Order: sequence, then C-alpha cells, then structure tokens
Amino acid sequence: QVQLVESGGGLVQAGGSLRLSCAASGDTIGISAMGWYRQAPGKERELVAAITSDGSTYYTDSAKGRFTISRDNSINTVYLQINSLKPEDTAVYYCNVGLRGMDFWGKGTLVTVSS
Repeated sequence: QVQLVESGGGLVQAGGSLRLSCAASGDTIGISAMGWYRQAPGKERELVAAITSDGSTYYTDSAKGRFTISRDNSINTVYLQINSLKPEDTAVYYCNVGLRGMDFWGKGTLVTVSS
C-alpha cells in the first residue's frame, strides 16, 4: 500500500502562486507516473498534470502555461507549482500515483482563489 499526503493548499488572492506537495510513503518501490487532479465544486474530478518516473510531463490544455509539475524521486514527492491563480482554479487538488497497475489517491488539499 501507498499513502499519499498532500499539502500546500490554502486561500490565495487571484494572481498569486501556490506550490502543492504530495509525499508518498509505504510500499513506494516501483512508483511510475505521479499526477495531480482537481475537483471543483459541482464538477467532476479532472486531470491537471502528470509526470513519469523519468521526468516526462503531460499537461492538460487548461494547465499549460501556469502549472508546473515536478518530482523528487529520492523522497517520493511530487509538486505542482501554480502561478497566476484564477478564481476558477478553486478546487480540491488530489495527488495520484500509479504502482504495479494500481492507482492510489491522497485525500486532497483545498485551494481557494479569491477575486
């Protein structure tokens, strides 16, 4: 089993920045892709960005330009830097990792962007 703990969310004004972190612990050997999803109020959870074990990144169209995903394999942590935050970025952000064909999720961290 893998445990994921997200941190870094909070209340921020539009135009500000946040850096989300997600630390994986437990049986982490073999973690492949790590990613960030978000779920806005009343909407479905959606992918924001993902990163493979060798550092290749993927961003959804809505995330390109303002979001940067990175990871530190030595401490099994994935990050999401969000710049120029907009009120529509308000959501619970979830960390996801793939390991031996299974998906693991964190409990999420809330990002609230005020206008």
